[in-house]
Amino acid sequence: MKKYLINLILLSSYLFVNAQDEKAPDNQVIDRVIAVVGNQSILQSEIEEGYFQQQARGMQTKANLKCELFEQLLFQKLLIVQAQIDSIEVLDKQVELDIDGRIEKYKAQLAPTSIEEYFGKSLSEIKESFFDVVHDQLVAQKMEGEITKDIKITPSEVKKHFNSFPKDSLPILDATFEFSQIVRKPTMTAAEKETQKAKLNAIRERIVKNGEDFKTLAVLYSDDPGSAKNGGLMSGISRGDLVPEFASAVFNLELDEVSEIVETEYGIHIIKLVGKQGDKVDFRHILLMPSLSSAAKIKAREELDSIANVIRTDTLTFEQAAIKFSDDEETRLNGGRKMNPYTGDAEFEAKQIDPSINFALRNLKVGEISDAFEAKEPTGMPTYMIIYLVKTTKAHTVNLKDDYQMVQNMALQQKKQDEMNKWVKEKLKDMYIKIEGTYKNCTFNFAGWNK
Repeated sequence: MKKYLINLILLSSYLFVNAQDEKAPDNQVIDRVIAVVGNQSILQSEIEEGYFQQQARGMQTKANLKCELFEQLLFQKLLIVQAQIDSIEVLDKQVELDIDGRIEKYKAQLAPTSIEEYFGKSLSEIKESFFDVVHDQLVAQKMEGEITKDIKITPSEVKKHFNSFPKDSLPILDATFEFSQIVRKPTMTAAEKETQKAKLNAIRERIVKNGEDFKTLAVLYSDDPGSAKNGGLMSGISRGDLVPEFASAVFNLELDEVSEIVETEYGIHIIKLVGKQGDKVDFRHILLMPSLSSAAKIKAREELDSIANVIRTDTLTFEQAAIKFSDDEETRLNGGRKMNPYTGDAEFEAKQIDPSINFALRNLKVGEISDAFEAKEPTGMPTYMIIYLVKTTKAHTVNLKDDYQMVQNMALQQKKQDEMNKWVKEKLKDMYIKIEGTYKNCTFNFAGWNK
C-alpha cells in the first residue's frame, strides 16, 4: 500500500522555497485558492512552489507529482481542522525551536555557502517566512500523533510484517558506526594573538583614518566565506541571530561607525553599522580567523596521543578521559559519545560522517582508539581528535536477528498508517471539501476528496 502519512522530507524541501527571491519564469502564476477543507484553504502557489523546488534540486519530477503534493496538503489541512476541533495547539516557541533546528541542518548542507546568500534574505527574514508553514506542519503532526498514540505492536506482528516482504527484494542496509571522541582545540599564543590583532587594527586604520572603503577591504581580507564576496554585508539581522559578543558590539554602534576589535568563537572582527530598522541591523564586517602555528597543532596532537596511550593501558576509560580532557562541550559530558543530529541516536551511516572521521573509523576495530588526527569545526577552525569505535555493522540485507528494532519500527509505522487510512476515510464522509479547476481530475489515494 502506498504510504499516505505526510512526507516530511518532501514538504520541508518545498517550504524553504518561500525564502527565495528569484523563481523560474514558468513558476510565476496568479495565486488563487484551489481547494478548501473545512475552514482551511490551499493556494495554487503552494503546489507550484513545491513542484519548482523538486526541479531546482535536480530531482526527476513524475507526471503526477503535483497531484501527490496536492493530496498531501489536503491531508494536512484535514488534520489541522480536526486539531482545531480537539483544541490541539502548538506553542510559538516550539515552532521557533523547530525552525532553528531545520536551519542548522540547512547550514551544514549548504556550507561553505551561507544560508543568507543561498536564499537571498537575512536570517530573521528566512525564519519569518518559515513560521506559518512549520506551524501547520507541527499542528498536523501533533494531531496525527494523538490519533495513533495508543497503537502498539506485538512480536508476532513484527514477524508477520517481515515475512510479508518478498525475499528477493529485502533492502540492503549501509554500514553504520557508533563512536566517541575526545577533542583538543589548538589555541594561539599571546604573541600570535597580538600579531593577528595588529593586522586587523592596521586594516581598521586604513578605513577610519585613511578613508579606504570597508567593502573593498572586506573582499580582500575577510575570512568569512559567506559575506566576504559581498563586501562583508549582512542585512536584516536581529540580536538573536548573533553570538552575544558580536551582538553587543553591533547594537551599540552609531550609523557608519566602525567598531574596535571584537573577539568571538569564530575569530576577531571589526564591524561597520550601515543600517538599523527597529530591532534589526544591517552591517559589514571583516573576520580574521585564528592563524595557528605548527607548534600549537603539534602540541594538540601530542596531548591526544598521550591521552590515547593512557586509555590503552587501562589507567583511564575513554568516557572518563573525555569528561576530563575534551574541549568539545557537545560530547564531553556524555563521555565523548557522538549523537546523530539527523536521527537522534548514536548510529551514523558513512555518508553522515565528516570525511576525516570516516577515514579514521575505517581503520579501527570495535573497541580500538585511533591516533590523533586533524578535523574541522563547523566554524572552519582546525581541531584535533581521537575516536573510539563503539560499534559497527557491515552492509547487509535486512534480517530479524540483526535488525529487529528497525523491522519493529517499520511494522509499527505500517499499523499506524493503516489506522490513519481508516481515520481519513471516516472523516471524508462528513468534512466539507471543495476542489477547483484541473485538480478535480487528479487520481487520489482516497476517492473521498472528490465528493
